[in-house]
Amino acid sequence: MLALAAGILFAGYKSRLMIPAPIAEQLGLRGDISAIRAKQRPRLVAQLAQQEIEFAAPVFIRLFKEDAELELWVQKGPRFELFKTYPICNFSGALGPKLQEGDGQSPEGIYHVTREALNPNSRFHLSFNLGFPNAFDRAHDRTGSFLMVHGNCVSVGCYAMTDPLIEEIYVLVDAALSAGQAWVPVHAFPFRMNDARLTKATGSPWFEFWQQLATVHNAFETSHQIPDVIQSNGRYELK
Repeated sequence: MLALAAGILFAGYKSRLMIPAPIAEQLGLRGDISAIRAKQRPRLVAQLAQQEIEFAAPVFIRLFKEDAELELWVQKGPRFELFKTYPICNFSGALGPKLQEGDGQSPEGIYHVTREALNPNSRFHLSFNLGFPNAFDRAHDRTGSFLMVHGNCVSVGCYAMTDPLIEEIYVLVDAALSAGQAWVPVHAFPFRMNDARLTKATGSPWFEFWQQLATVHNAFETSHQIPDVIQSNGRYELK
């Protein structure tokens, strides 16, 4: 009866304030992330200060499937500096891009997370949408939806973190977007794309695609500035 009452209140008012907090949380109706901010922000401010970086500075994310790592970079002057490398708790599929809805693959490519992509109401604690399929994916007839970075450590095509780690990442992304960053670039790679590792992948059907990603990867490695990437004739290219 209690669950039914909560459902009626949600349908009638669509307001978290009308539902007891424990029920609202189970329904994924967190109204905001004030409590999470209050917990995470002081720690993050202190940790960033050790690198002389301001909280809410622009951020940049890189994902590496093979190493199961998420790098979070923060802008310091004209360049970006590595803040932390987080272990990815779970992703699904093998090395290679996502091709179609339901294939279980986590995507690879160049994505942008806007403020609209943030979801504090996620049933996976917190999440943000990568924006798959992007223009490149659509040019190759790739399909899929709701490809996220989220918590809860479960994945069917997403990049899943533990809940404590997604809180840190989410709060930093949220703060940067709130402070005026237009979007947060997220570059998803199959592996760390140095020459030796790329050479090992020569026989892969995705080798030519990975060469395009390697160009983007190496441009950032050289400058620690986010490269301007365009999709042209079904290819990723530097502008």
